Amino acid sequence: MSSWRDRFNQLSGKTRIVVCRLFVHLASEEVAPLLGILNRAAREAVEAEGELEVLGEGLVDICQNLLQYNTYWQSAANEGNVFWDEGEAGDYVNELFTDSAERYLSEPDFSSPLPEQEDRFSLPITQNLVVMITVAFEGDVPELETDLASMDALLSGLRALINLHYQERLRAIQVHFSPAQLGDRLTTEQLLINFPELIPL
Repeated sequence: MSSWRDRFNQLSGKTRIVVCRLFVHLASEEVAPLLGILNRAAREAVEAEGELEVLGEGLVDICQNLLQYNTYWQSAANEGNVFWDEGEAGDYVNELFTDSAERYLSEPDFSSPLPEQEDRFSLPITQNLVVMITVAFEGDVPELETDLASMDALLSGLRALINLHYQERLRAIQVHFSPAQLGDRLTTEQLLINFPELIPL
């Protein structure tokens, strides 16, 4: 249901921009390969200097893998807002970026080399992984503008993110994840402290 302000802005030809953030919490030692996929996408994004097409391809890869790992989903949350001003939308994206980056162990260290294949087996494996996806897009997407703390809603939301890339409607993409690299661990206590908004699925 659109508000009177939405209708007024449509009449005045302003672009509707939605900024939203999704949290997906997975729990199992089996999700370790997903950490590798997240790190690869993050490295490619840094190398491409944030080029939106590359970020979008990385987002599609991450969403497709999250969908494949849905048996390990434990909890989720989402938040967002609608803007008719590009500057305000950009400020909110930056606000969410800063908040996500400050979550426990959510900044990968690209200065350290990747562990060798034989060393990876000796690294401690985290039981918990939280993926934080922040996007800004044009128009409206009902699948993302609703409560995503249910299995069906989250499935639809992740598929909607993939479609937004192919529809070329994404204006900003950020992905953070905790822990940020193999060998780091996110304990259940740290999860509760750093991600209090998560709702069990």
